[in-house]
Amino acid sequence: MAPITRYARSGEASIAYQVVGDGPLDMLFLPGWISQIEQLWEAPANRRFLERLAAFSRLILFDSRGTGLSDRVLEAYSLEQEAKDAIAVLDAARSERTAVFTYSVGGLVGAQLAADRPERIGALIMYASTARTSWAPDYDWALTREEREQLSERNIGTWGEVNAPAMSLFAPSMGEDSALAGWFARLQRLAASPGEARTIAKAMVDLDVRDALPRIRVPTLVMHRPRELVWDVRHSRYLAEHIPGARYVELEGADSFPFVGDSDAIIDEIEEFLTGVRTGGEIDRALLTVMFTDIVDATARAARLGDGRWRDLLAHHDEQVRLELARFDGHEVKTVGDGFLATFAGPPSRALRCALAITRTAQELGVQVRIGMHTGECELIGDDVGGMAVHIASRVGGLAGPSEVLVSGTVFGTVVGGPFTFEDRGFHELKGVPGRWPLFALGE
Repeated sequence: MAPITRYARSGEASIAYQVVGDGPLDMLFLPGWISQIEQLWEAPANRRFLERLAAFSRLILFDSRGTGLSDRVLEAYSLEQEAKDAIAVLDAARSERTAVFTYSVGGLVGAQLAADRPERIGALIMYASTARTSWAPDYDWALTREEREQLSERNIGTWGEVNAPAMSLFAPSMGEDSALAGWFARLQRLAASPGEARTIAKAMVDLDVRDALPRIRVPTLVMHRPRELVWDVRHSRYLAEHIPGARYVELEGADSFPFVGDSDAIIDEIEEFLTGVRTGGEIDRALLTVMFTDIVDATARAARLGDGRWRDLLAHHDEQVRLELARFDGHEVKTVGDGFLATFAGPPSRALRCALAITRTAQELGVQVRIGMHTGECELIGDDVGGMAVHIASRVGGLAGPSEVLVSGTVFGTVVGGPFTFEDRGFHELKGVPGRWPLFALGE
């Protein structure tokens, strides 16, 4: 599940950030300015990528000033202000020293931070990053200023629209994936309006941190996929040649997005660089039944009852849910809004009985809950769970009606022939999940 979004104060601006994982080292990820940190988790491939980073680090993300969930007041973009905001986020996250991992134009900020704040930056990892954004006589593979301005205007012209040609550049191996194209279009819309995007894009036409590179004294890893189509590999080769002692690695593949293609190769290099070992992506996994519960129309009900009475009712509801989880050997992972995320080991029979019991106790309290359920392999991340199985269960729960327990075909197929009755609800598309999924409503 995505972490909680919090806010750091940087001057007069509020900067949205997240922290996930509890590894022995901190890692600040700078993926470039097209970001909305909650939407980042909505692409299954990117979710897995971030969860793998968080498996060996305390991962820190933030939205740049003027974008995403941060304050959207931005008269002009500057690297200096971005670096100050990054330090404010590290202060809020209580990170005394962090590794910085960059992608795309995030490399400009990462290089500036590593050069100027070595007491806070312990290592620098740059993937498909850049030291300068436009052509110069000694940087002649980059687009000219005029070419970059024209490219920016073309991008603004289709801002927030599903753009299959663009996806074929950023992620050729998934160029036909409509879900990924839709995710990136929504990411653009949530990151900035076209006008806000134009302000930032104009500021980024001619940025240059080459003077900072010789001053970088922290351990540095530079990576690139030479066959990718967005950033010329000579950007990364320049970085590796001009940062003292930098290690340079070229990877297979033609995708620019780090979470597409052989993303494990990128993470393996990062993990070995920072920890000295590679776990090979072996996150602990378990076959579990995942259950999401949610109170129907909670906001309207709270408004009718008033804050005091609603808190009492919610406390009573939570107590009853926990009693039923204990009775049926369920494990409470965490509360999510006005509901619960819980898991059950073994066959899903106990989970189904628990769901029915929770539905009945909620009705006795005068509220209705919707419950979604899926059985699949989950990634165990500390006390949390992640992976596609959790994502599917959440999506199924979102389609459930009041006082309804809706389950995936996997749950249905596991217990078919047993004592449970189901109503076939047909095939459904689940946002961010490939294919169409059969769903079934559990009967009393």
